[in-house]
Amino acid sequence: MSDMAIKTSKTQWRDVVLVCKKCSKKLDGGFGPDGDRTLKKALKKYLLPPGGPKGRKAGLAVIETACFDVCPKNAVVAVNAANPKALLIVPAGADLFEVKARLGLDDGRRLKPVLTVVSED
Repeated sequence: MSDMAIKTSKTQWRDVVLVCKKCSKKLDGGFGPDGDRTLKKALKKYLLPPGGPKGRKAGLAVIETACFDVCPKNAVVAVNAANPKALLIVPAGADLFEVKARLGLDDGRRLKPVLTVVSED
């Protein structure tokens, strides 16, 4: 039996996104403005403020993990750990705004305005 006690380590994470490392490696980029970033790097660049906190002090963690056994072609599997029943298959070149929305992430920025229908009474 171990003499080491179980401890906790605090984070500032609001969300944790898991990204398949195997899919990312097969795709070799495909995301970001120039299509040269992995989904993990593109999400971090898009969602984390420049010069802001990193690691456990950031509001978001994007972590590469083992295979989800979905293995799509030309896409990467990602999931918001808060909603593990919804694996997202993200094709190369996908719009990061849509990826953010589909993962249910809130980065503190305002969303695109929603059009409101006004009746002509």
